[in-house]
Amino acid sequence: MTHLRRYPVPFPSGPQVKALREIFVQNHLLDGRGRIRRRTPEDGGLPPSGTAIVSPYDTQARYSRRGHATRWKGYLTQVTESCDENDTNVITDVATTGATEHDSRALPEIHHRLARRRLLPAEHLIDSGCTTLVHQDRALRFHQVELVGPVRGNPTRQHREQGGFGRDDFRIDFEQRQVTCPQGQTSRAWYGPYPTSSPQAAPLIVVKFAKSQCGPCPARSKCTSSRAASRSVGFPPKDLLDLRRRARAEHNSADRRSIYALRSGVEGTVNELVHGHEMRRCRYRGLAKTHVQHVLTAIAVNIERLSTDSSPAERGRPPRQPTAFQTHLDQQGIPRPRSWRFVGG
Repeated sequence: MTHLRRYPVPFPSGPQVKALREIFVQNHLLDGRGRIRRRTPEDGGLPPSGTAIVSPYDTQARYSRRGHATRWKGYLTQVTESCDENDTNVITDVATTGATEHDSRALPEIHHRLARRRLLPAEHLIDSGCTTLVHQDRALRFHQVELVGPVRGNPTRQHREQGGFGRDDFRIDFEQRQVTCPQGQTSRAWYGPYPTSSPQAAPLIVVKFAKSQCGPCPARSKCTSSRAASRSVGFPPKDLLDLRRRARAEHNSADRRSIYALRSGVEGTVNELVHGHEMRRCRYRGLAKTHVQHVLTAIAVNIERLSTDSSPAERGRPPRQPTAFQTHLDQQGIPRPRSWRFVGG
């Protein structure tokens, strides 16, 4: 994430005055008596964070928060880097997006840029926000990249209570377009697949059982909490369902967990960017120029790493002479940075 700058700013000019007016209108209104007061939920409330202007000096900056503690006004940055144990790790891509944009939306463009530079990895270590079925399918189908990360769990009540019949307890027959419940009843209706409201979510197939089947069932309490309705089950198409099952099985293996552990090193890279190069302070206005700042910062980090870190084959030899660039940094009194060995994006 990148915050707005905290440097002295000039007195608002024409564009800034216009932005100030828009901010005032977004937050205030005239009541029936002609008095100015702040907007309330009864008046429609404040505009959503995706459209609300939070700074007259940068009208593209937005307010966002993560959890209850992390809040900022500015932009969001996604960093991708290599995590090879036998070589120097370098940053391969930097994505700058709006602060309110979800992390997963940047993944397709990241893969597109890496493919254009011929830097696509065989495995991409990511967090759970990007391991959706749609992203896994697109990465494999278009770029032959396997996403490695924790797969989202089942959010249904039956799965949370660990005592009911979850989706995985039903036997699905895609050829006959039927689903059999744990009590041996066969579904009566098959609908879909339907497109979902979110482009990041997979299409959904919905099957329903009849009330005459669920009403007298002795295990009804394990299946549904409704007294009148029957059970319905939703799941993605067959190819995506198989992909999900395979991803969950692989992530729970010891080998895959040891590979995914390399991703923890990316926190060291974030710390290096934030505290060593003040990447959370915008030096420019607007998304495009802020992205240039992020790219230049990543280039500086790569230069530092390549100029200070030797290859594994050379680590047992006497230290090499510093490069011309490192000699210049030493003459300027700039301290040498620490190298981060295991990082992944």
